[in-house]
Amino acid sequence: MSDSRTFFRRLGVPVLILAMTSSAAFAQQTTAPPDPNKPDAELTKDEADIRIKQFRETVTGLENQVKQNDDKFTNLTQKLAQIQKQASDCDSAFYALVNASKADVEGFRQRLGVIEGKIRELKQLSDDALVEKQDQVKALENDLNALRKEKIALLPEFYERIMAAARDIKGLYREKKIRSYTVGTWAENRECLWNISARNEIYDDAFLWPKIWVANSNIIRNPDIIYPGQQFQIPPKADKTSEEMKAERRYWRTKRASADRPVPSAQPLKTGANN
Repeated sequence: MSDSRTFFRRLGVPVLILAMTSSAAFAQQTTAPPDPNKPDAELTKDEADIRIKQFRETVTGLENQVKQNDDKFTNLTQKLAQIQKQASDCDSAFYALVNASKADVEGFRQRLGVIEGKIRELKQLSDDALVEKQDQVKALENDLNALRKEKIALLPEFYERIMAAARDIKGLYREKKIRSYTVGTWAENRECLWNISARNEIYDDAFLWPKIWVANSNIIRNPDIIYPGQQFQIPPKADKTSEEMKAERRYWRTKRASADRPVPSAQPLKTGANN
């Protein structure tokens, strides 16, 4: 009998501890998660333990996601390296077919890029401005045709670009349209090259008058003097060419020189009485 009481006394302490632990764990499990907006300072101990547990679970989940993403990134990086290696081997095989080095292809790529850039600039111009740039258009076509004669032009990277550039250049050609203008009178029309150039139907810009002068230099000796009935050829509206700007500078130099030249003094007229 005494042995039984001793056994139960010895058993009572561990059982009591286990019961208390189980009771605390059960109490924590039955405690509702705290409001996410509730400040940490206002949490009870059980609520704080739950929140800490939630944070740890969230961190663990994020760490697992990061690891998975790192593994995917590593796998994709390896695949990309393989694809790049295959592409490089493919390029080398193509270069060998056209008997070109990587440096040769890079130089070809740069020259084609320059032509494409000039094409883009010309495509932004108006038709009238393009008329004055036809020499540049022709030069571009010659440069492109020179590239097309090289074997490198057959590479897949360049073939479609070259064909597109050729189509664009064809679309840049413009025919020079010359209009005519009949000079009126000063009394009625206030005709002079400055006023003619300023007309809306001509250039709407008086400063472009040298274009009319240079285009009609065979009949306009002095741009200050024009005659009623003269037929002028009117070039398309565009910026003044280098030739036209030179003519304009020459005109103003002559005007200044004439203005600076001293006027000779008037001589008395001789009459019969003085002879």
